[in-house]
Amino acid sequence: MLLRQLFDKESSTYTYLIADEASGEAALIDPVDVHHDMYLRLLMELGLKLTVALDTHVHADHVTALGLLRESTGCATMVGFEGEVDCASEGLEDGKIINVGAVAINVIFTPGHTDDSFCFLVKDGDQNYLFTGDTLFIRGTGRTDFQNGDAGQLYDSLHQKVLTLPGNTLVYPGHDYKGWTVSTIGEELRANPRLEPETRDAFIELMDNLDLPDPKMMDVAVPANRECGLKK
Repeated sequence: MLLRQLFDKESSTYTYLIADEASGEAALIDPVDVHHDMYLRLLMELGLKLTVALDTHVHADHVTALGLLRESTGCATMVGFEGEVDCASEGLEDGKIINVGAVAINVIFTPGHTDDSFCFLVKDGDQNYLFTGDTLFIRGTGRTDFQNGDAGQLYDSLHQKVLTLPGNTLVYPGHDYKGWTVSTIGEELRANPRLEPETRDAFIELMDNLDLPDPKMMDVAVPANRECGLKK
């Protein structure tokens, strides 16, 4: 499996390129609209064909490139539930498998940050790669105070699904604000302060008292992303 981690400085967003080198098929996770041309150049340089573009959830801090990529490459686009984002080719659901050549992307429903949050798990031999979106960050988690977020649901998603994966599972987050690029489940269990509360109620209390400002692009990004980032 080929993996590239790309970064948008404005929103501190990570975009991931995953590809099966044998078939040349590729996927992009959480692409940002302003980097559309760069994605096309990278695909060309690597000799890859984009077959699917995925968003882990409807983002509030940047505009997605899903629509632009479908127009330029003919790829399928997937985000949210079936029918939630009408412009998407397909919705996502827990247990769905997205095949990119020989690479299987396993969809895990992880509500909490938003009510339409998903993680993507890829297994390559004995190694797991988990693309966590805004569900789990390196030494943090996504917030839960907008877009039908729910701290209790996030606790359940983390402790019943994400953190039950093997400790050596590589964690690739949707954002990082400190310059860290990758972690593991085991490392986060040991060192992530958001995972320190011992009970669900304590976690909810922690999340309910973060008092964070709204993302500065929220009023623009959410409506745009419900249209796959394309202007009407």
